[in-house]
Amino acid sequence: MTTIYDFSAQTIDGEEKQLSDYKGKVLLIVNTASKCGFTPQFEGLQKLYDQYKEEGFEILGFPCNQFGYQDPGSEEEIQDFCKANYGVTFQMFSKVNVKGQDIHPLFNFLTSEQKGILGEQIKWNFTKFLIDTDGKVAKRFGPQKNPDTIEKDIEALLH
Repeated sequence: MTTIYDFSAQTIDGEEKQLSDYKGKVLLIVNTASKCGFTPQFEGLQKLYDQYKEEGFEILGFPCNQFGYQDPGSEEEIQDFCKANYGVTFQMFSKVNVKGQDIHPLFNFLTSEQKGILGEQIKWNFTKFLIDTDGKVAKRFGPQKNPDTIEKDIEALLH
């Protein structure tokens, strides 16, 4: 059976990261953008990360420029923006495609495991996938779902 541990992705610093490094942790995987109406969610995401990281919670942010070209910057510009404006300390990855022909294999897996309002396709920036400690997709949240509203779902998987 496939889990997210079967995938790897390039970090925003250019290193290949095996997602199996996160075995046993609860993860929130989010496709992000720096110039989106939902961009302020970075603040809520960082708050969740700060609150639960000691309990085995990680957030993996994947910038994407496929929705309204709202993340056109370089990896360095994206990283600087996230740190300067929202104090992001959770792991950010290199820009990926989350839909279409060149979809990143991880997002192909995530969207096939948990369908959304458009079926398998991701609707917009800040779609969130909650992953349990076994690497399985537990829930999918649309972009309009603020990070603070999914706290109970995270707690349920941590305890």
